[in-house]
Amino acid sequence: MKINKKYSNLVFGFIMAFAMSFFISLILTLINLGFVDGFLWIWLKGFVIGLVIGFPISLPIIPIARKIVDKLTG
Repeated sequence: MKINKKYSNLVFGFIMAFAMSFFISLILTLINLGFVDGFLWIWLKGFVIGLVIGFPISLPIIPIARKIVDKLTG
């Protein structure tokens, strides 16, 4: 299944927000709490909150970041 090219920023933003929220919430939960009872649910709560906040924030930042990268590398 191919997604229309016009949605590339949306898909890119979702994938980046998902990955960043997943790993950052996991690492920070481990650092702050360690493996405690209920770790999975505590981590998943942080992950979902991070994704809900990170995805909309990533959408306006993606085109700006691409312009900056193009200027730095072009």
